[in-house]
Amino acid sequence: MNYGELTYKGTVYPWHCDHMNHMNVMWYIGKFDEATWAFFANIGLSPTRLRESGRGMAALEQKILYKREAHAGDTLEVFSHPIEIKAKTIRFLHTMVDCESGEVSATVESVAVYLDTSARKAVEFPDDIRQKAQALIIN
Repeated sequence: MNYGELTYKGTVYPWHCDHMNHMNVMWYIGKFDEATWAFFANIGLSPTRLRESGRGMAALEQKILYKREAHAGDTLEVFSHPIEIKAKTIRFLHTMVDCESGEVSATVESVAVYLDTSARKAVEFPDDIRQKAQALIIN
């Protein structure tokens, strides 16, 4: 199955686990956040470009689905792809997969806004970003 581009790979450590002996929700969010910044860089929104242009990204919405528990020692990959890009917002999906079993552990669908960091106001994506994201949408 095509889940998009690889944006994160890492291991679940014992300190990621809670009293139920599975990875705590805060670590799912952390791993998805790391994948988000790799995804943004993949579509041209690198940290350098954002800093130099006075632009940034901000989360507007996240919908997480937990499908299977992750445990200490599991190696996880996150794959990401855009679902939709509009003038000022992008909706994208992360899929977290257990490397050994191939099973989906969790997904998160997110909406983020492109903004002017000085004015603290949403602005339109540059054309090259919209085109790159549009080309990566999985139909």
